[in-house]
Amino acid sequence: MKAHTEYLWFNTAKRREFVNITDTCEEVLRKSDIKEGMMLVSAMHITAAIWVNDNEGGILQDAMEMLERLAPYGPDYRHHRTGEDNGDAHLKNLLTHHQVIIPITDGKLDLGPWQTIFYAEFDGQRRKRVVVKVMGE
Repeated sequence: MKAHTEYLWFNTAKRREFVNITDTCEEVLRKSDIKEGMMLVSAMHITAAIWVNDNEGGILQDAMEMLERLAPYGPDYRHHRTGEDNGDAHLKNLLTHHQVIIPITDGKLDLGPWQTIFYAEFDGQRRKRVVVKVMGE
């Protein structure tokens, strides 16, 4: 079995933002020369997430609005007693998860017809990273 690892860096313009990283993940896969296996894509920060969904503005807006209803931005989090102001971002991460595993078949990401890989930022405007690890033959 072979493995190939790359790190992606992000510094989003907004505090909350979705970034389509599908093309970048496909490029990492090409460089790996792995034809059958799995790709792990993992946000290395507890205020960000990786998720797979439709690349359609309405669903992205609906998802962000749902997350905001469930974990609204505001001052009323115990976490803020540490001096931070991102308690909501930690909870949004819990709801969306920090990583995904994508199958690789015949040298391609085996995604459904509308599936897109997103980096989801919930406390942006500072430098963060994602690890992409491709494993297989």
